[in-house]
Amino acid sequence: MAGFSDPIIAAGVAGLPALYAAGVSPVDVTEAYLARIERLNPAIKAVVELDAAGARAEARASAQRWADGKPLSPIDGAPIAVKANIAVEGLAHSAGIKAYARNVAPADAACVARLRAAGAVILGALNMHEAALGATNDNVFLGRCENPHRPGFTPGGSSGGSAAAVAAGLCAAALGTDTMGSVRLPSSYCGVVGYKPALGAIATDGVTALSWTLDHVGVHARSAADAALVAQACGVGATTAPDERPLAVLDLDGLVQLEPAVAENFTSTLDHLARAGWRLEKLRIEDLDLGALRRAGLLISEVEGGVEHRRALALDPEGFTPELRSLLAWGARQTPAKLAEAYRLLTEVRRKIISATAPYSGLLTPTTPQQAFAFGGAIPTSQADLTALGNVLGAPAFALPSGEADRLPLSLQVIGMTDGATQALAARLFETLPSAAVPEAFR
Repeated sequence: MAGFSDPIIAAGVAGLPALYAAGVSPVDVTEAYLARIERLNPAIKAVVELDAAGARAEARASAQRWADGKPLSPIDGAPIAVKANIAVEGLAHSAGIKAYARNVAPADAACVARLRAAGAVILGALNMHEAALGATNDNVFLGRCENPHRPGFTPGGSSGGSAAAVAAGLCAAALGTDTMGSVRLPSSYCGVVGYKPALGAIATDGVTALSWTLDHVGVHARSAADAALVAQACGVGATTAPDERPLAVLDLDGLVQLEPAVAENFTSTLDHLARAGWRLEKLRIEDLDLGALRRAGLLISEVEGGVEHRRALALDPEGFTPELRSLLAWGARQTPAKLAEAYRLLTEVRRKIISATAPYSGLLTPTTPQQAFAFGGAIPTSQADLTALGNVLGAPAFALPSGEADRLPLSLQVIGMTDGATQALAARLFETLPSAAVPEAFR
């Protein structure tokens, strides 16, 4: 994501070691991000809790390690922020729910602990859609998070604060969670890279669950290389040699209605890739019903989310918005047979897609059927139709910026087979595709 005027912010994650070699300190880097948060965050409300003292202490320790020639990892000193449903020791662990406002994390989530062990500087907690069950990030408890590209527009969700913070240059990278697309969807709307590794590749210990069946921890970053480095620090395997087989392009005819700008961008992106030498083959998967798959995933999420929050709902029902109470109550009313049908559909679709995509290195789709939309209007029901595929498969998936239309980002999704090969594939695609411009107010 090019366009930041400050070379520290423009460096992202992967570019920081070169700055350190040139005399910039991790202390300088952390102070640059803290200053931007103070100046720019009020406009978008992406950061909801800041640990400035802790970040400065970690930056000083990192600076000493780099001075001694003993960095802990390539991300040592990188300022990273964390979605509010991922525990950060000493910070509120609310999952965006008022009922949990007084919950203070006694210890880091496993993924945050791994980041600290790699030398990352943890800046604080990020806004999110309440309980991670929704895709607007219009949170009445934490405040509405705005899309940096256009005031009054959603950054997406549920990890909207994570994507918005990265797009606005408030952190070098961020952690989010992804149940039906909640890392990739806001990355699409905010013009950043979103990486959902394979199921279980990043441990979910210390993460407030929505659905233990579908939840993944993922990364928001400004480049595919940055996302891979952060994910590797969290426990994902290293990048491997790229898979040289052709890419499948999912035939979307009759599956999902794309907004005109999204459809035009997807066609032009495929044409661009073909001219650049990529081997692309259209793939039709018979009897695939994306709407039914999304509805099954939501049913599972609402049933499992209701179990996760059952005690808090009983103790403090007013700590949940009426909308969330309604969703979880609907989940509680579902019969065992209906839930079993949803699990069976996911299993059947998983088998079908794995078989159909076996000859290919990955599967390409738009990340979302639409661009970011205004708060207060109709919420598209199909937002997660394409991203849900990655969760159902448990497969690694990236959202990659693919340009913009009407000053709003567009995005390409690639679903891969293994994390290492998908990282390599995403890095090559990222270098080929046009990026979204940095929003003018945040340059």
